Amino acid sequence: MKNINQPAPNYDENPFIVIWEVTRACALKCLHCRAEAQYRADPNQLTFDEGKKLIDQIAEMDNPLFVFTGGDPLMRPDLFQLADYAVNEKNLSVSMTPSATPKVTRLAIEKAKDVGLSRWAFSLDGSNSEIHDFFRGTKGSFDLTMKGIKHLQQLEIPIQINTTVSTSNLEDLKAIAKKVEEIGAVLWSLFFLIPTGRANSDQMITPKEHEEVMEWAADLQSHVPFGIKSTEAPHYRRVVAQKKNKGNERAALHVDKIGRAPKGVNDGDGFLFISHTGDVFPSGFLPVKCGNVREEPLADVYRHSKVMKELRNKSLLKGKCGRCEFKEICGGSRARAFAVTGDYLESDPSCIYEPGSLQVK
Repeated sequence: MKNINQPAPNYDENPFIVIWEVTRACALKCLHCRAEAQYRADPNQLTFDEGKKLIDQIAEMDNPLFVFTGGDPLMRPDLFQLADYAVNEKNLSVSMTPSATPKVTRLAIEKAKDVGLSRWAFSLDGSNSEIHDFFRGTKGSFDLTMKGIKHLQQLEIPIQINTTVSTSNLEDLKAIAKKVEEIGAVLWSLFFLIPTGRANSDQMITPKEHEEVMEWAADLQSHVPFGIKSTEAPHYRRVVAQKKNKGNERAALHVDKIGRAPKGVNDGDGFLFISHTGDVFPSGFLPVKCGNVREEPLADVYRHSKVMKELRNKSLLKGKCGRCEFKEICGGSRARAFAVTGDYLESDPSCIYEPGSLQVK
């Protein structure tokens, strides 16, 4: 398991976190699904033996945090065998993000605990069934989520809640935050929607709303017992840094025990995604293929791919992001830049900050 007290890592060599899409199969029909998941598994997905070889390679990259995602990981019959191998043979810290379906039984969660799962993450995109089920495209999803959370609470498995911030739930975020606290989650991860897969630009909130949500979240962090992190909104780190300068020390980013990075992580820069068929991407939201683990070692793809190297070179950033004094801790969402402009080095269109203004929040 990664030593959280070690010096900030060199992301040119190894990622901080690796996401493996173990399957694209899923019973839900979420409006925003990156994977455009289907009910049946792809017959070309990585086999059990290929999965073990992948885990071997991941462990050799300085034991990054490791997440099983999908689709729905529980749609893969050998999931817990793979998790057991990763945790108990390779000493990896493993989390997973199953979909809230009837497969989330107490028995499944007991298996996760027996394996030694570090954390179980559920998506909660509304504080009630009306909002959440609409977003997830499946009636009853909210109730199944709450049932699964109850099992996790009873078995004392750390809970992470993921919320995709969109026009559908923007006004419900405060109520969701209250629900996250009631659940007793250790981490609330706010995913800021990227128009890729099933998601479209109409579901994205405005740049001004991005800023307002991040300011609210940074203020909220000082008053709640759970951690807050962002996905595809690295400018949240800029907002936090501005508040730190104002004296809000508790909001400062730091190495901690709940999975927040010791320095800025971005697509391809401390972050690595492997698809169900072994394709390697900078993230699941940036669909620019960099290689395939069936053809070349994972470390070689991460360290030497032209795309990955460009993403780690902040001097190549264009527009506002390239001029910004916060680019080393932020750098903008490379996935959103690509989705909106077609260029992963362009400015993040969701950021309203003007470089050089050094505004203190």
